[in-house]
Amino acid sequence: MSGSAQVTQPDGRVELVDSSAIAGSRFYNPELAPVPVDRRHWTTYNYFALWMGMAHNIPSYTLASSLIILGMDWVQAFLTITLGNLIVLVPMLFNSHAGTKYGIPFPVFARAFYGVRGANLAALLRAFIACAWFGIQTWVGGEALFVIIGKLTGDGWSQAGTIGGEPWTLWLCFAVFWVVQMLIIWRGMEAIRRFENWTAPLVSVGFLILLVYVVVKAGGFGPILSEPSKLGWGSDFWATFFPSLMAMIAFWSTLSLNMPDFTRFGGSQRKQVTGQILGLPTTMSFIAIVAILTASVRTCSTARLTTNASALLTTTATPWAPFRNTAERCW
Repeated sequence: MSGSAQVTQPDGRVELVDSSAIAGSRFYNPELAPVPVDRRHWTTYNYFALWMGMAHNIPSYTLASSLIILGMDWVQAFLTITLGNLIVLVPMLFNSHAGTKYGIPFPVFARAFYGVRGANLAALLRAFIACAWFGIQTWVGGEALFVIIGKLTGDGWSQAGTIGGEPWTLWLCFAVFWVVQMLIIWRGMEAIRRFENWTAPLVSVGFLILLVYVVVKAGGFGPILSEPSKLGWGSDFWATFFPSLMAMIAFWSTLSLNMPDFTRFGGSQRKQVTGQILGLPTTMSFIAIVAILTASVRTCSTARLTTNASALLTTTATPWAPFRNTAERCW
């Protein structure tokens, strides 16, 4: 390829201005082609909102609150989660650099060290994990939808006939949630960016409302902040700490590989780096605090631990009870 076929911008980003030499190759398609500079306009907030949307979800909540079930106190759980996310942030930023500089996705970046054909295997393995994770998230989202509708319509919905051991209405919610996600994904990365910009902050507000509601119902934060660790700081803690730390790292480890899929749209290296530094550790630490503090759910007559945020709705009279009670408390 001639030197004039690419241009290096003053900020170091490289643009392929003439793809005619490779357009006919069987290893080329529009989805894998370098993103033109005029389409690389994701800002710091875009990456921060992306992480806000990805981190603030029920699996993240479950992951964090499970450490309390294992016997950690809130300080140990918070430190484990924060350290794990700071560790995984390092390779994520390294891999993100190539995406922003060359405007290329992970399958193309992988060709540099696996070769053109070897990169196909790496991309497929990553895709299989992504499909499984998409299924998990879709099931959890469908379950939340199922619980909300059940609170609105009564036992006829939540106790419907079963298929494969689950109510058919739960399978319906799973399908609806799948379709909604696919409609957004089908419209491309720009649609995902706009969707995250508006909805990610709303998710954070929702978790804050959940936290306030549980604290109000419990008359305080309950035993979580006052009870000592069941593990102490000796050998029992360290035997639990390292596997838990690996779980925190594994939660985002696969995304650390294919982060160029998102950073190829970055307006600059500084914007994507700043957005991710502000996004990943802070949002995961926030959801960790919410999960840890709401893991102790005190109802009128019982107290129990739960790692499922959707299950908290089953303790309310209506799905909007947290919003109403929080508003009354604030006013």
